[in-house]
Amino acid sequence: MDVRAEIATLELAETFVIARSASDEEQVVQVELTHSGVRGHGEAAPIDRYGESAESARAYVEEHAGLLGDDPFAIEEVMACLPDRERAARAAIDAALHDLQGKLVGLPVWRLLGLRREGPPTSWTIWLGDPDDMARRAEKAAPRFRRLKLKLGGGDGLDVERVRAVRSVTELPLQCDVNEAWSLEEALESLPQLDVQYCEQPLAAGDAGGPDLKRRSPVPIYVDEDCHTLADVAACAERAHGINVKLAKSGGIREAVRMVHAARALGLGCMLGCMVESGLGIAAGAHVASLFDHVDLDGNILIAHDPWPGVRFTDGVQVPSDEPGLGVRHQVSDPR
Repeated sequence: MDVRAEIATLELAETFVIARSASDEEQVVQVELTHSGVRGHGEAAPIDRYGESAESARAYVEEHAGLLGDDPFAIEEVMACLPDRERAARAAIDAALHDLQGKLVGLPVWRLLGLRREGPPTSWTIWLGDPDDMARRAEKAAPRFRRLKLKLGGGDGLDVERVRAVRSVTELPLQCDVNEAWSLEEALESLPQLDVQYCEQPLAAGDAGGPDLKRRSPVPIYVDEDCHTLADVAACAERAHGINVKLAKSGGIREAVRMVHAARALGLGCMLGCMVESGLGIAAGAHVASLFDHVDLDGNILIAHDPWPGVRFTDGVQVPSDEPGLGVRHQVSDPR
């Protein structure tokens, strides 16, 4: 297979703020694989929290291109040959292989995997701000979405007020993501006051208070930064009620599916998350979304212009294409 990798910059429609950072643009790595004249594409967003960058991801793909062989259907063998690091790069390769497979046999990825086409409705992220500002943005978004996820962890004692302010303007189910910003004491004080379906990563990854919080919290705890790959799932059962699976964090569709099955065996709920990605990255998640209880696939809606359209947003659900492979096509320029 011919292998190419490049870095793309995605401009956000508005500044995106979480507990530990704010950004106006994000970089992703995109991979193109060519076999028998057919091209497969994949994308993932490297996560700097884990020491990855777009540059390191591209370098990984270029360095190990020779290990991909010439059989796009040998995904397990290919992924086993690649060094076990740079998860986003691995996810982009994995997605490109699935896209290529689907195009070669004329089937969308969700059918290749034997899955239902549609998953649960995606949440829309209300990024961190003052309570009134978050309420205004939630009220504006509510007509388009069926779930809202609130970014918390402001460090100013106003997180409960943020949730209450949003609740005052909408009856939609709410979720929250603290991005590791609370202490155990803050979590135990705040969680009983929150009207949310679940709270994502309230404590720092590996915090010794995790098991205690799981036992005492009236709100289900989902972990993100604590859970990367299949090897992490069993330990997460001790500290959480569910896990957040992101393809860019796990290394792709194959590993994500394994994680879901392991989580189910341990009685854990499963959430599908994303980073800021174009429709190419979001499409890979949309094709496996039916495996999950909760879905947070709004990355392509957050950007000013999606260069890879094809995922259809219908009644709050990110619906994957029924065209072969991932079913997205590159759009060179902004039609506006």
